[in-house]
Amino acid sequence: MTFNEFVGLSPVITLGVLVMLQMIAIAVKRHHLFMMLMTVAGLLATLAALQYSTQVLPLDITPLLHANNLSVLFTMLFIFIAVCTCFFSYHYLHDRHGDLEEFYILLVTAVLGATTMAHAVHFASMLLGLEILAISLYTLIAYPEEHHAPLEAALKYLVLSGVASTTAIFGMALVYLAVGEMSFAAIGTAMTGVNAPGFYLIAGNSMLLVGLVFKLSLIPFHMWTPDVYEGAPAPVTGLVASLSKAAVIAVLLNYFVATDILSNSSIFRLLSFLAAGSMVIGNLLALLQDNIKRLLAYSSIAHIGYLLIALLALYQSTNMLLAVEASVVYITGYVFMTLAAFGVITALSRGSTSERHEEVQSIKEYEGLFWRKPLLATVLSISFFSLAGIPLTIGFVAKFYVLAAGIEAQLWMLLWALIIGSSIGIYYYLRIIYAMTLHPDQMSTLSTSADAKGFAQSTPAIVTVVVVALLVLVYGVFPMPLINLVQSALAGM
Repeated sequence: MTFNEFVGLSPVITLGVLVMLQMIAIAVKRHHLFMMLMTVAGLLATLAALQYSTQVLPLDITPLLHANNLSVLFTMLFIFIAVCTCFFSYHYLHDRHGDLEEFYILLVTAVLGATTMAHAVHFASMLLGLEILAISLYTLIAYPEEHHAPLEAALKYLVLSGVASTTAIFGMALVYLAVGEMSFAAIGTAMTGVNAPGFYLIAGNSMLLVGLVFKLSLIPFHMWTPDVYEGAPAPVTGLVASLSKAAVIAVLLNYFVATDILSNSSIFRLLSFLAAGSMVIGNLLALLQDNIKRLLAYSSIAHIGYLLIALLALYQSTNMLLAVEASVVYITGYVFMTLAAFGVITALSRGSTSERHEEVQSIKEYEGLFWRKPLLATVLSISFFSLAGIPLTIGFVAKFYVLAAGIEAQLWMLLWALIIGSSIGIYYYLRIIYAMTLHPDQMSTLSTSADAKGFAQSTPAIVTVVVVALLVLVYGVFPMPLINLVQSALAGM
């Protein structure tokens, strides 16, 4: 490995070193607060390493990895998610019996897997990153091991995710049979060659995409999503909803741009069908939910459907950079909105104890929240306004970008599905906001677990959700700093 390759890979190396230091620290002495602070410091060190790596980019690091400004941008997003999760998790886990420190090791390994996916240009590195991320998430979902719901959620995710990974690997095998290589560039040459792509190449890519869209929980591969979101600890649910989705979008962007597989009409129609179904059915199913985590699960299905419009515009549009820009802006906005929502749920919930696992999940428990916790209710309202695409939030900017990419590509059927789905979504987001505004005389009693978490105990989580909510508003009112950042990352493409 040359010096430039070492510098280009320094963020991944820093994450690996952090994991080793965490294990050594646990072997010497267990201390929850120290481990949390050490994890945050290590993640910030990774952020500093990114500044040095940008000086040698773009760069091929072995045939497996390619570092460029876009991979740096996604790595920054992953680090932001992880730092927020650290602050959300500290007091949530504090009441839990047993060992707490391994939680932060699993969090860093999840970020390591996601970062590997953002740099992947080969099936081997893509699969390695995907499985590192998935295995970390299995364990994080089941972390309160003395309770039934997290264990059940982790088992469902493990079994169904295993089936999806097997499908993707079989698809990779078929692509290798057709092409003889596993690098994205070689697959792109085969897809755009003089001869039409053969059956094995199309079937393999289709199976690969089925495995990946399972991770995105698109219809009809969404069965695991509401149960996992409901059963997982609240901060882990936010991690699953943000980190895993952003990592898969990163690798799909690399794969679509390098291989041009969307030029195949069969694959294009398959993804169009999944996107349209997810936008409409995801929102319709969210209407039926009385559990806020299950509602956000179905909402996430719809939002990834919206995002697919931008990905599909890569092929149809005459302006490929607009489609990529729309994809990156949307996933960034989605991460901010999702973290704000699950951060509030975490701040209101009690972590796992020997007696029971308490979380504020029922919408009835949010009635009158503006009168009890006005700051948290305001943050949650901002998040829901943004998820609904209301102006002056980053959700509106992100949805406008997707609409622009869809119009440029003339994806009229998908745009109608977006309009219908968004109209449905406004109702159930505003329903929760209305419940939070109910007068004390009209509301149900908020659960004792919500009242038990005061501002003093949850200060790190509350400060974090306020910061994230401010980002949702600031980038909604002044989006140009974010847009300029994305455009500069795409300048080398």
